[in-house]
Order: sequence, then C-alpha cells, then structure tokens
Amino acid sequence: MSATALWGWILLIALGLCIGGLSWRLYGLLARPYRPDRAQPRGSAWRGIGYAFTWGMMPWAKESTRRHLLPYLRGVLFHVGIFATLATLAISPWRSILPASIAPIGLVFTGMGAVGGLMGILMRIFDERLRALSHPDDYAAVILGTVWQAAGLAFWMDPRWTATFYGLSALTLVAIPLTKIRHCVYFFFSRFFFGLFYGRRAVLG
Repeated sequence: MSATALWGWILLIALGLCIGGLSWRLYGLLARPYRPDRAQPRGSAWRGIGYAFTWGMMPWAKESTRRHLLPYLRGVLFHVGIFATLATLAISPWRSILPASIAPIGLVFTGMGAVGGLMGILMRIFDERLRALSHPDDYAAVILGTVWQAAGLAFWMDPRWTATFYGLSALTLVAIPLTKIRHCVYFFFSRFFFGLFYGRRAVLG
C-alpha cells in the first residue's frame, strides 16, 4: 500500500469517528425535552431566523462586537482560515493537476487563519480577563486549530508537508466531537432557536 493510500484510509477512519461522535452528541441534544413557546406569535419566526443567520451576525448587531471590533475581525480571519483549510484537505489529492493559481489563494487564506489563531492564543495568554475565563479545552481547541491551519499553509508551500498536514487533519477530525470545536454544530442550533424565539416575538427581522 502506498503512503498516499495509507493516509487516505487514516483520514477516512478519522472522518468516520468524527461523524459518529457528532451524531452521538446530536442525539443527546435532540433527546432533551423541547418546550414550545405557548405565547401567541406577534411576528414571523422565519424572518427572525433569517435575521439570526445574516444581519444578526454582523459586528454592529451586538454590543460585545461593536465594542471589541478587533477581536471580532480576528475571529473572522480564524474561521475563514478553517473553511479554507477544509477545502485544502478536500482537494489535496489532486494538487498536482490543479491550476497554478490555486496555490497562492490557498496560501493567503490558510495563512490568514493561522495568523488569526495565533492572535487568539496570545490574547488568551496576555489578556487577564480572557485568561480568567479560559479553560484547558479553550487552549487545546485554538492551538490545534491554529497548528492545523499552519500545516495547511505548509502544504501549499511545499508538497513534502503533505504527510504532516494529513496527520494533523486526522487528529483535528477526531478531536472535533471531543472538544469545544464541536460548537461548529451547536452554532447552527443556537442561532436557529435564537431567531425562532425573538422572531415570533417581533423583536428580530
């Protein structure tokens, strides 16, 4: 078996563990009792949900982000980099036949994500208030995400980093349901019910 095929199997196993772990988390979440809002609706729930996933995520929509714009932008960089690194992983087996213009784009976005992650690590270390709120899981998640994106950056710089990138990708996939990185799934639930509740009450939308 070639090294590429071996890493392919490792990544598939890691992906299966990730999907299985997230499914177990979701099962536990959905098994909890749901208490519907019994008040008569005054507005559109769907307008509220639409707002929650669009304008409600803009920096001016919340006081916390209006007053802390730089941390908000850092978070945007970090999460854009995560999507770019996932895309890098998806297309990595075909790197040799990709257009030459793809590599610079991959470099820019994975690099931005790694920088955003590094800034997040430093903020948790040197900001006294943020340090007091942080738990080991917070550090583990942001460090792993940052190192993984840095490995994606290295992959675009030199194909010899492919094995390292695949190894960190497998580790990240396995870690998703076990660490706070699983908020990538909970996020959609929280925004949905936020928009549903306040949309019905004609507060949003």
